[in-house]
Amino acid sequence: MTTIITYGTFDLLHVGHLRLFERLKAMGDRLVVGISTDEFNAVKGKKSLITFENRVALVAALRCVDSVFPENSWEQKRGDIIRHDAQIFAIGDDWQGKFDELGDICKVVYVPRTEGVSSTEIRRGLSVLSSGRIAELKQAIDLLGSVAKELGT
Repeated sequence: MTTIITYGTFDLLHVGHLRLFERLKAMGDRLVVGISTDEFNAVKGKKSLITFENRVALVAALRCVDSVFPENSWEQKRGDIIRHDAQIFAIGDDWQGKFDELGDICKVVYVPRTEGVSSTEIRRGLSVLSSGRIAELKQAIDLLGSVAKELGT
């Protein structure tokens, strides 16, 4: 049985994540996924919009994912690979070269990202809808209305 292990935050779960999981599952028989905890994300300078518990529930519900576990630190990967008896460590190619040292205990694979979709882009799109931005837009609309009224249009 070939076990593949991967890690990520998986905030704003999207089709790119799904395609990654599907490609990884196709490499073997079992896919195990380490999901970064909210506390670990804080260490990495990230803040998730979706809680750790909800990200776990979403990823675990995917039929291509066999099990999930918490990722609490950078250092735990070697122990996780051994504990889950993983033959392949796979992660997105934006991490190219960062985990090569794990090659002494398993095969390390960097998988190309799905074109045209990323959590960062989704987050940027949502930022337009933040309450602060909405207030700014309302203020601008009110100002334009006042100017139009003064001009008699």
